[in-house]
Amino acid sequence: MRSIRIRILAILAVLIIVGVGAWQLLPSDEAKKDPVTVGTSDVVSSLDPAGAYDAGSWAIYSNIYQSLLTFKAGAIVPEPDAAESCTFIGQKFQTYQCKLRDDLTFSNGHKITAEVVKYSFDRILKINADSGPAPLFPSLDTIVVDGRTITFNLSARDATFPLKLATGAGSIVDPAEYPKDKLRTGNQADGSGPFTLKSYEPGVQAELTPNGSYKGAVKNPGGPVHIRYFEGSSQLQAAWDAGSVDVTHRQLPAETLAELNPGATEQRITEAGSAEIRNLIFNVRDGSAFSDKRVRQAVAWIIDRGPLVGDVYHSTVEPLYSLIPQGYIGHSTPFFDAYPHPDRDEAKRLMQEAGVQIPLPITFAHRDDDANKKESTELVRQLEKSGLFKVTEKAVEWTAFQKGYASGDYDAYTVGWFPDFPDSDNFSQPLVGKGNSLNNGYQSKKIDELIAATQQYSDRSRTSNDFKELQRLVGEDVPLIPLWQKKDYVVAKSEVSGSQYLSDGTGIWRLWELSWI
Repeated sequence: MRSIRIRILAILAVLIIVGVGAWQLLPSDEAKKDPVTVGTSDVVSSLDPAGAYDAGSWAIYSNIYQSLLTFKAGAIVPEPDAAESCTFIGQKFQTYQCKLRDDLTFSNGHKITAEVVKYSFDRILKINADSGPAPLFPSLDTIVVDGRTITFNLSARDATFPLKLATGAGSIVDPAEYPKDKLRTGNQADGSGPFTLKSYEPGVQAELTPNGSYKGAVKNPGGPVHIRYFEGSSQLQAAWDAGSVDVTHRQLPAETLAELNPGATEQRITEAGSAEIRNLIFNVRDGSAFSDKRVRQAVAWIIDRGPLVGDVYHSTVEPLYSLIPQGYIGHSTPFFDAYPHPDRDEAKRLMQEAGVQIPLPITFAHRDDDANKKESTELVRQLEKSGLFKVTEKAVEWTAFQKGYASGDYDAYTVGWFPDFPDSDNFSQPLVGKGNSLNNGYQSKKIDELIAATQQYSDRSRTSNDFKELQRLVGEDVPLIPLWQKKDYVVAKSEVSGSQYLSDGTGIWRLWELSWI
């Protein structure tokens, strides 16, 4: 789905309630027992934590799986969940140790041991799936188990390692059900989280029921939850209008969000200052149309974010000129500094200097849904209006799209990014670091050095200059172009309690907070 710092513009939900008494936030004794139905247009690409690194998958992971650590709502420092305690050993931030609780079992009754935790991490690295979370642990060297103690030995300093353990990548799985060298297939999942997966139909629905054997940071899990998945925002809108979903998240159409009425008593609106971003990604491999950075720079001179923000997203997003979004340590505006306004002449000069064909034929791909279609139509319009590019547009189903860009099938593509944990590191290592999750072939020794430099400080305010220099280099190399930063909206029926805690930008979907009033 997406910092430790002295001062952070924390991604906190702001609940807007007009004309509703505070007593309505708490469930009554007469609350109905039916499942709360949550609608989303996110996609679950895999039920196996070793096979997915996307917001839709990790949202459900945070409910059916358990990690050593987790984030409470609004927190930027993780706390124990499956672990009894965790801490760095020494001052080098290269040895991290956790003591596992001694009372944990999977929902199928199998006991969770320290060896099981080690197995879960080992298989992620061994399988190293194209769309998996292995890029989140480039410094994880060895894992040593002694009784209930798990020691993670890192090959380099990484003060952010505890935050990574608290993500979907830290999900603990059952060795009896999850093969060590390949992904588990099928529509079942066995975890130890607050919920068990009763049934699952890909792209359609998931039924979750409270896990009676769960023990961890969540003290009062709510009732059953029914998740419904929709192909796009317009389908989600239709379900909301029909009353067939009780909560919507990620996301109703932009025009609907722009017109939400905070005073409407039949619904509750939670608006969070999110760090969800969208980037235009370039395939920089040899042979690609964008292998020469001057051609990528040319696109940076063409892109006009104004129509995207105003016409496509109805001002529910803000223009973004940086790899790291607003509210995070080191945020700067290198793409505004270097490319302050659209300039077709400068773009043409760069392409002529690169010696490429004009107009240059390119293949541009995006996820096949209505929101992405509107955005892509505008991007294609801008590129072709310049007369410098001839675009072949491809709308691709999400799972096939991920495989396609990982294989280098497209010259350019758009991908949204939702932070896994609240730190600027989550916008650097996974997006532009060695072996990054975008799979676009980009690699920079200098950027890798800067990433390593930022990971050595527990005082995250000391990383600001390194992150700014890293972003300057990204603005120069242009492996991607930041487009926008988005607010996060949760809309719920007035009789649903806890929707204000569902999402806070840490990538955790707190379905256990939902209940009926």
